[in-house]
Amino acid sequence: MKPYADPERDILVARYGVVGDPIEHSQSPRIHQAFALATGQRLSYDKYHVTSENFASFARDFFAKGGSGLNVTVPHKIAAAELADALTPRARTAGAVNTLLHTLDGRLLGDNTDGAGLIADLARLRAPVTGARIVIIGAGGAVRGILGPLLDQHPAEVWIANRSIERAERLAEEFKSASRPTQILTCSLIALRDVGSADLLLQATPLGLQGQLPTLPNSLVKAHSFAYDLGYADQVTPFESWALAQGVGTAASGMGMLIEQAAEAFFVWRGVRPDTAALHLAHQSSRSATSNKR
Repeated sequence: MKPYADPERDILVARYGVVGDPIEHSQSPRIHQAFALATGQRLSYDKYHVTSENFASFARDFFAKGGSGLNVTVPHKIAAAELADALTPRARTAGAVNTLLHTLDGRLLGDNTDGAGLIADLARLRAPVTGARIVIIGAGGAVRGILGPLLDQHPAEVWIANRSIERAERLAEEFKSASRPTQILTCSLIALRDVGSADLLLQATPLGLQGQLPTLPNSLVKAHSFAYDLGYADQVTPFESWALAQGVGTAASGMGMLIEQAAEAFFVWRGVRPDTAALHLAHQSSRSATSNKR
C-alpha cells in the first residue's frame, strides 16, 4: 500500500482526529501522538464525539478549516464511504471507510485500514487464518473492513452470524468471488449452536463498547480455538472472559488491531510507517498491571 499524502506540504502543525459515537473510550489520540513523537512528525490529533445526523456536516467543516485527516469509527464507516470523493481499492471493496484524507487537489479520499490492521495483528499473535474455519459474530461496518483481507488469506470457510440474518446474507453475497473460492456461510445468532467449533472466532459487534456480549453457545470454541474481540479495553473484555471460561486456547482483544490499523493510516497520511512494537509491549504491560490489582 502506498502513502497518498505528501508530508512535506505541512508548513504548520497538521490536524488529525477520530470521530465516532461513542468516542470517550478511544485510544487513537494516544497511539497517533506516540507515532508522531517516534517519527518526528508535527501534528495534532483529537477525538470528536459526533452523532450520525451530524457526521457529514462535521467532516466537511473539519476539512474546510484545514484538517488533514480523520479516522472514522462506529457508527460512521459506511457514511464516510458515501462522503468521500474517491475510494482506495480496499475501501471500495469494503464499502466502508475508516480513514479520510484531504488530498493535495482538495478532494476527500476514503481508505480502509481495518483489514490490514487485523491481518497484521493476527500474524503477530500467530492466530490461525489460512486453511482455518472462521466464525465472525456481526455483519456491520467493522466486518466490511476485515472480510476481504480475511478471504485473501484463503481460510477453509467463513461463517457470518448476525442477529439479522438478511444483513449477513447480503454481505456474504457481496463478497463472493470466483477469485476467492472460500465458502461464505451465514446464520442467525440463535443458529450458532448448530455451527460447531471455530478455529478462529471473531467478535465484531459493537456490544463490547457497552461492556456487553452477544449470547453465544459454548460449542463455538474448543481448546484449539483462537478467540479475538475486535473491541478493546484496558482489562479483559466480556468476550475474552467468556471464551476463556469455555476453555479456549487463546483469547485476545482488538487493541493490537487498533495499533496496526493506526500505523497503516499514519503511513497513508504521512508517508512514514511507524514501528508498532513499543505500543504492543506497553499495552501488554498495562493489562498485566491492571490484572495484578484485581
